[in-house]
Amino acid sequence: MTSELKTEHITINMGPQHPSTHGVIRFVIKTDGEIIHECDPDVGYLHRGIEKIAESVTWQGFVPFTDRVDYLASMNANWAYCMAVEEMLGTEVPERAEYIRVIAGELNRISSHLVAIGAADMDMGAITPFVQLLREREYINDLLEMICGARLTYNYYSIGGVNYDLPEGFSIKVMGFLDHFEVAVEQMHRLVTYNQIFINRFANVAAVSPEMAMDYNFVGPNLRGSGVKYDVRRNKPYSIYDKLDFEIPIGTASVGTLGDCYDRYFVRVEEIRESVKILRQCLQQIPEGEIQAKVKNAIKPPVGHKYIRTETPRGDTGYFIYSDGKTSPSRLKIRTGSFTGMSIIPELARNIFIADLVAVIGSLDIVAPELDR
Repeated sequence: MTSELKTEHITINMGPQHPSTHGVIRFVIKTDGEIIHECDPDVGYLHRGIEKIAESVTWQGFVPFTDRVDYLASMNANWAYCMAVEEMLGTEVPERAEYIRVIAGELNRISSHLVAIGAADMDMGAITPFVQLLREREYINDLLEMICGARLTYNYYSIGGVNYDLPEGFSIKVMGFLDHFEVAVEQMHRLVTYNQIFINRFANVAAVSPEMAMDYNFVGPNLRGSGVKYDVRRNKPYSIYDKLDFEIPIGTASVGTLGDCYDRYFVRVEEIRESVKILRQCLQQIPEGEIQAKVKNAIKPPVGHKYIRTETPRGDTGYFIYSDGKTSPSRLKIRTGSFTGMSIIPELARNIFIADLVAVIGSLDIVAPELDR
């Protein structure tokens, strides 16, 4: 009799080397056929002890290590750490340097979101969008290479400002890119956003309510995808963001359930549009002046601690640093958006298809180095 048939759960590994885990991450999955019964994320494959390394290098010497915390948004990672040290020192960053920081950070935000969106598309079987979005990212890499000589890990921000001024003709090149890129975003909409196959794969999958998002301490696009309008750049303004006009996109359940994979995807697309607006304003308003505050070679912040939050592409990133008055941090702790995103996966993965777990991971935009550090 079929009703008397008994089955067992089978335990399988997804990763750590798996194209859909967005990095070196392992998921231990108990399944009943194609249905997931339990999903246990196993992280730590990229642990390098960066937070401990901070205790044995100088305050300035730790900046290159922050590049490795999130290799898709190294500019933003540099920025968060430098801000924390500047707060401890009481250093005022020159206004021109603040504008340059925002320009570099928003270009890097667009670049990071392009990888997130393209990888999620590819996970769903759409190869063409990923290739086209990587093409746009290459244009951004060319621009960032102009200002610092690097294309992935930049070491561009410094304690007190930035290492190099914008090169001649940079603003014209960025404006030209933005004119071209806005057309490319519309092409992406036609190719992916309103594609019925993509909608069927992302809409109504792994919906996270606003209450659940806050319970799990969601941040960034994942939080805003659940309809919570919170962005550190707007709610706790830093740098010159209070001088800029931009909106905070949130999930609206336009084709599915509020807070589903589609809402998280769509928020990132809209954030790209807002970053374009920010860049245009910065290029028009940027003043002349110094790019670096006067900072001693041997930095020794006063005894105390400081916690600074910034809005990186994966959300609210925080640096806690403790100084004992010496040339190295006594303690450093990094709070990242990917870690909070990973914590909800066991809950979201329960009773969904294995194929839908791939959609969940892609929609959360998890980057492995942010998990392990």
